[in-house]
Amino acid sequence: MCAKTWAVVLLVLFLSENATGQQYAFRICFTDKEGSPDISNPSMFLSPRSLERRKAQGIALDSTDRPVSPVYIHKVLELTDGAFHVASKWLNSCVIRVSDSSNIIALEGEPFISSITYVGYYGDEPIDRKGPVKKELRGAEWKTTADSASYGATWTQTHLVHGECLHDNGWQGQGKLIAVLDDGFHYVDSAPAFDSLYSSGRIIDTKNFVLPANDVYTDFWQHGTEVLSTIAGYLPNIYVGAAPLAQYVLYVTEDQTSETPVEMDNMVAGFERADSIGADIVSSSLGYNTFDVPFPSIPSSELDGKTTVAAIGANIAVQKGMLLVITAGNEGSGGLLTPGDADSVITVGSVNSSGQPAGNTGNGPNASGIVKPDVCAMGNPGYVLTNTTTPFAVSGTSIATPQIAGMAACLWQGSAGKSNFEIKQAILKTASLYTTPQLPKLGYGIPDFCQANVMLDVPEVAHGLSSVNVYPNPSDGKFLISYSASRKTSARFTVTDITGKVILQEVRLVNEGQNQATIALPNAVSAGVYICSMQIDGQRKVIKLLKK
Repeated sequence: MCAKTWAVVLLVLFLSENATGQQYAFRICFTDKEGSPDISNPSMFLSPRSLERRKAQGIALDSTDRPVSPVYIHKVLELTDGAFHVASKWLNSCVIRVSDSSNIIALEGEPFISSITYVGYYGDEPIDRKGPVKKELRGAEWKTTADSASYGATWTQTHLVHGECLHDNGWQGQGKLIAVLDDGFHYVDSAPAFDSLYSSGRIIDTKNFVLPANDVYTDFWQHGTEVLSTIAGYLPNIYVGAAPLAQYVLYVTEDQTSETPVEMDNMVAGFERADSIGADIVSSSLGYNTFDVPFPSIPSSELDGKTTVAAIGANIAVQKGMLLVITAGNEGSGGLLTPGDADSVITVGSVNSSGQPAGNTGNGPNASGIVKPDVCAMGNPGYVLTNTTTPFAVSGTSIATPQIAGMAACLWQGSAGKSNFEIKQAILKTASLYTTPQLPKLGYGIPDFCQANVMLDVPEVAHGLSSVNVYPNPSDGKFLISYSASRKTSARFTVTDITGKVILQEVRLVNEGQNQATIALPNAVSAGVYICSMQIDGQRKVIKLLKK
């Protein structure tokens, strides 16, 4: 999956003449996986939780699950006197660092290598940092009262997507594992908003892919801290995140000191580690379209959902059963960032508290014409926490994205047995603009997680009725239901709202064979999800009606 790139000699001459005292990062792509463990023994490279996620969604193991050949990696390091940085089993590649760029020439002509690409540069090798000190547990499980007092600063952003409906059902992310990829998580091991998360052991894995000798807490970068707070932060009556009782893995993949393509390799490595450990959801408020000299920008034509390294990795991650929630970026008319262009991810834009789009939210669609962003949440501004107990406003799709990821975790918790695709579709189909997406900024609009839960919860069972179809659905309130009956009889149609309140009830004559019935909801009925029950001779069909 790596592009053929053999212009190494000229590149090495350029690097040798233009820089000293740096480390150079190269992506090495391999032709095969000789010497790698076979998929017949997947427990060697996938956790029980990861295997269970695949099993639950009927996902078979394949060659992309096998690790990169350790034989090939060892040979590359030996020939170049290089240091290992990251590897990708999905791309069948590794990234190495070399102090002398001319060493990379030793790899030319090796039959197991398909391409070599210069992807980044670094300063001196980082030193080890002192690890964090655990704190005593503070905070307990809670039950929201679904009002501004219980949520504090996060009430408006939570209520905009009706997330409190999930919390009131007791779904606050328990049992779901969310991977957050960002630049750093300074204060997360010490700040009051995260103490119950940290000390209760719900941060089950961390990894710094940028500076492997460092942990994820002790660098000064805290964009990741702000992002994490919108999901995991918890200060009763001051600040409540979207999924405060979920488990988390925290990965640093973004290098704030430069902008180079190796950060996409770091990101894919983060996706793969999240997959291997068994994460359900990945939230990333990172994206790329331009890089520092001498690296070229990504052509807009390649932001087509399937071409960049980051988009390829994101799509494979979804194929493995994870739900990926990715920022649209803050480039406005400059377009999307990758992997927000990826076909299969939920790409998130930013709106204000009234649902109006932020001017700088990344414009869609992607280069293939697919609607992006998929949905929007409050990021103009949204409220975050870092090291204090005082929430503050921050603007950007970075803040909107994790809100959707956290609510998706709660939704999935309450919909056991559903696939990542079903969760995504429920979020999209109950969004405010699903039938009439608005480009370039809003996509399918603002999701309604209360309605998404109803959509996932109501089974569409036939009990003997056949050929039941509804069109259009969603509609402006009029639905044409076609169905087939085995004899002449009568049918009862009962429509209720999500609370069970009866909206209308009608009895219709039924002929043998094909029949049609128009169900018109009262004009006073608001947009949302309604449940229609058809009963004919003891046979029953339950269908969902979506009024836009």
